Amino acid sequence: MSMTICEVLLPSAKFNGESTLPSLYEMNNVQTLTQSFLDEDDELFVGYGFLPSIFPYRMQDLYDRSEDLTPYIGVVMENQYLKALFLPELGGRLWSLYDKVAGKHLLYDNPIVRPCNLAVRNAWLAGGIEFNCGMVGHHPFTCSRIHAAETKLEDGTPVLRMYEYERIRACVYQMDFFLPEDSKQLFGRMRIVNPTTDTVPMYWWTNMAVRENPEARDVIDATSTFNNKGGMVGKNAVPYDDGIDVTYPSNNPVAIDYFWKIPKTSRKYTAYLDREGYGFFQTSTPRLQGRKLFVWGQGEGGKRWQEFLTKDDHNGRYVEIQAGVAHTQYECLPMPPKTAWEWLEAFGAVTADPAKVHGEWDTCRAEVGERLEELIPAAKLEEMLAATKPMALAPADKMICYGSAWGKLENMRREKNGQAPVCSHLDFGELSDVQAPWLNLMENGTMEQAGDKNLPPVSWMLQNEWTEMLKASAPCHEKYLHLAAINMAKRNLRDADEALTEALALAVTPIALFLKAQIFRMKGDMTAAANTAMEAYALLPSDVSLCRQALALALIAGLHDEIIAAYEKAPASVRADGRVSMTYSFALLRTGKVAEAEAILLANGGLAVTDIREGETSLTNLYIEVQKAKAAAAGVTLDEADIDVPRQFDFRMHMPKKK
Repeated sequence: MSMTICEVLLPSAKFNGESTLPSLYEMNNVQTLTQSFLDEDDELFVGYGFLPSIFPYRMQDLYDRSEDLTPYIGVVMENQYLKALFLPELGGRLWSLYDKVAGKHLLYDNPIVRPCNLAVRNAWLAGGIEFNCGMVGHHPFTCSRIHAAETKLEDGTPVLRMYEYERIRACVYQMDFFLPEDSKQLFGRMRIVNPTTDTVPMYWWTNMAVRENPEARDVIDATSTFNNKGGMVGKNAVPYDDGIDVTYPSNNPVAIDYFWKIPKTSRKYTAYLDREGYGFFQTSTPRLQGRKLFVWGQGEGGKRWQEFLTKDDHNGRYVEIQAGVAHTQYECLPMPPKTAWEWLEAFGAVTADPAKVHGEWDTCRAEVGERLEELIPAAKLEEMLAATKPMALAPADKMICYGSAWGKLENMRREKNGQAPVCSHLDFGELSDVQAPWLNLMENGTMEQAGDKNLPPVSWMLQNEWTEMLKASAPCHEKYLHLAAINMAKRNLRDADEALTEALALAVTPIALFLKAQIFRMKGDMTAAANTAMEAYALLPSDVSLCRQALALALIAGLHDEIIAAYEKAPASVRADGRVSMTYSFALLRTGKVAEAEAILLANGGLAVTDIREGETSLTNLYIEVQKAKAAAAGVTLDEADIDVPRQFDFRMHMPKKK
């Protein structure tokens, strides 16, 4: 078995850094918009652990759709059976897993790094296996570099260790991957540590993308499933729901989640098997109790999304099968103080009797369960988990790359206060510019920054210990700016307003005005919010992030003339942004300039909003509104159902396939 560090060249978008603004907008994951209609004995923590925003993280929403060959750090693990490629700079994603015996890719391997807006910080990638920790949704590091290191098992088998400190839960997650010489499975030993004295809501889902096969079946040991239909969490029987065998993912007409209700005593696994009974499987020790199927559906919106997530003219149709610590993604689980959760996952290929796999559901489950037990007995996974604990708690032999240094800063804070460090066996690197203001606060008692105060802060913080330091620090504009943002993140608007009043008394800066606009927005005064945001943008007209937010608020407030004026005065780099252009087109349309609005929409082959959100239909609605306005000008009333939206603009995920 070998583990090789290499350079991987991939066509890739440019990420262009992070938003300049604090992330105070409400999280709009579909999971947070649900109501529960479950039985009292289902014992789900529906709604527990949901967050009002992703603050203190900043959004990754400035990416483009270029395809420049870009070098990434790759880690290849290989033996006679499997070849795995990990990319630590993209959240530690398992980019590909290849079955050398069958000569087949077990996962959907996307040929391009093309971020789209599906994660908690916006940017997300399709394909491979993603590991999500902390909060509901695709986690904050999915498109960021995390720490990676080399270590080994007791017998010398190489281990790839990847880890990060997550700032909202103040926890550490650690992943140790190994592929023994004679193993037909890749193993991931996972570990989450809550080092605090608080019970924290915890979330973990391993998201696996497999190429869609219309004849393939998703097999799990369950006879019922939790689902979300129309914002209501309920249950239905497996395999049939409304006459459809939902265990064949391609049967589902629209985008939907199925969270399989696996009995406590059943083995935890998921397998995606083709007509010949061959395919990919994942299994784990019982801590990872949940399993999920997600499909994009067969409608135009689902097809469009899968095209949007990959290279042009590439067949990017895939299915997601997932595994989590909870039964569903509508919940976190309470993690006790000073606790570590650990489990072992195994990934590989399985072959079963095709007649049984595609026969009666009970027979299918029994067959796949037997084949998995032959491949990797459940008891063996438990033994391996226990046997590898000393490795998991030992320092690595060599660093491959460093992620963020927030874990380092936290350990410096703990040392200063006489507390034990977080995961002392892990190397969190050295501090960078984004931690510098907080180091200054801790060592010198001030947040005041030198230079141009119009420039936004380089980072934000939410943790209570840092908030207390801020409160005790010397008065300055930056102190009150941060206290205002922290209180807004906690939806404590009275204290936020008081802090912001102090900040504005010391300096009128774009971020201070932006925060004031957010307070107006949260109080429901959209006109004041829009006017204040436009005032903030006027102080920093080259800032795309500010322009997007200001124009979006102005559109809600109906300030169409102001949008047009701001856009037409903006620098070319700002006008080139797809979201800014879309808002401008809406403003033109709503002031009667239909032809001009349509010209923006159709220019250069069609307007591309690179960060259009999963479930967002703004671009679709713009096209529909333009068509209705054109018809109205001709004296015709056009019904939306009669409008054939071009594929490039159609992101309606819950529309069935056109007849």
